[in-house]
Amino acid sequence: MTSRVFLALRVPADPARAFEAFTREIASWWQPHLLFQITPDGDGELAFEPGVGGRLVTRLHNGETFEIGRISVWDPGNRLVFTWRQASFSPEQSTEVEVLFEPVGEQTRVSIEHRAWDMIPQRHAARHGFPEHVTLQRVADWWRASLGALRARLTA
Repeated sequence: MTSRVFLALRVPADPARAFEAFTREIASWWQPHLLFQITPDGDGELAFEPGVGGRLVTRLHNGETFEIGRISVWDPGNRLVFTWRQASFSPEQSTEVEVLFEPVGEQTRVSIEHRAWDMIPQRHAARHGFPEHVTLQRVADWWRASLGALRARLTA
């Protein structure tokens, strides 16, 4: 089985609004992490290009754009799947993120599975020399902070 992290939390919105906030407003809630910077110049401002085949990009302060990944599933209010790579990854290296939006009463359970970390070699700079379980814990912490910021945005 692939090396992965999974976490979920509830947000105060219906699934359609949660999906919209996750995709269209990612620049307003994304939480950069020093261990997992997207580029050497930081994370910049993230943005999704809607639809299957669309990109997740970051626009850096110097005006450059870096493609983080491509969308393979775009199902508003239900599911989103996209590839994820940092600038330090070689062209054939990427991980995959799946996001589910499930109604729970008047809230939505947003769950993230970030998988295929086994595609990134143990000695890769993105792992910072950590053993597998520590790398995955740090990735989970990173997503937990970002989803907490998403929840705060939807609460405001």
